[in-house]
Amino acid sequence: MVVLSKAVDSDFQTCKSSSDIFTGIPVVDFSDAINAKKLIVEACKEFGFFKVINHGISMEVVAMLESEAVNFFALPQQEKEKPGPPRPFGYGNTRIGPNGDTGWLEYLLLSTDPQPHFPAISQTVLGEYVSAVRNMLTGVLDMISEELRIGPTDFLGGLIGDEKSDSCFRLNHYPPCPDLEALSGRNLIGFGEHTDPQIMSVLRSSDAPGLEICLKNGSWASVPSDQTSFYFSVGDCLQVMSNGRFKSVKHRVVSNCLKSRLSMVYFGGPPLSQKIRSLIMEESEESLYHEFTWSQYKKSAYNSKLGDNRLKLFEKNQVMFS
Repeated sequence: MVVLSKAVDSDFQTCKSSSDIFTGIPVVDFSDAINAKKLIVEACKEFGFFKVINHGISMEVVAMLESEAVNFFALPQQEKEKPGPPRPFGYGNTRIGPNGDTGWLEYLLLSTDPQPHFPAISQTVLGEYVSAVRNMLTGVLDMISEELRIGPTDFLGGLIGDEKSDSCFRLNHYPPCPDLEALSGRNLIGFGEHTDPQIMSVLRSSDAPGLEICLKNGSWASVPSDQTSFYFSVGDCLQVMSNGRFKSVKHRVVSNCLKSRLSMVYFGGPPLSQKIRSLIMEESEESLYHEFTWSQYKKSAYNSKLGDNRLKLFEKNQVMFS
């Protein structure tokens, strides 16, 4: 990582972050199957974000992958760079995407398919974790399909479970901020505000603060760290599929402590050829968005800056992106 003094002077953005931990995040208990579906849908409408407890995923598997990630990010810089830059998969440091965005982090972006050519992370451990999280996400999406009566019960979950699913996995490491006083009361932005373009994302983070979500009133709320639970966030594609009922949650990460932060994110994407369109409409309701394929939207997102409103190009009152 670049030294902090340089980051403050030129390379990185800072912000005033939320000082209060937000206690209103919906909690979905998987052991209460009767109420889980309703709670998930309500959370997707109100926040685009919720926490799942009693999920059944082995904490041993989670801890093993986290240990692999910690060991990787502790390697000498030359070793970490061996996987190559993220094109699209690989190791990245401070630069986020191809359009000039920066952040106080380093990361590994990985395919969810087996990667024997990438020895830095145990493929066995990665495979176990990804499989467990994928199954959990497909279960959540199946509950949404059932609650909102979107085609077959397994329609949304099937997009993630499909063998051609274009999902990916990301390990983010936010190093400690060594001199907070140099920021004059502000905080370094580890990962700038954005929405996830896929259907839904599943996050697990270490015991360190930093994640913030944007509420409906535009204020930022600090998400409490929780090492035993998983956080789910609505992505752009699901906002379109719900015809705007669900909101793709804007979120960011700030480096506001002297403690290193590690997060593991599974991005649930559909097959590249999958058509994304509004699936939930009342009799007199019109679609808010043009139909597009995930491949089209992925290309559009890749060519945008992190904080852009990517869906605006696909709104019905805009000229269709091509």
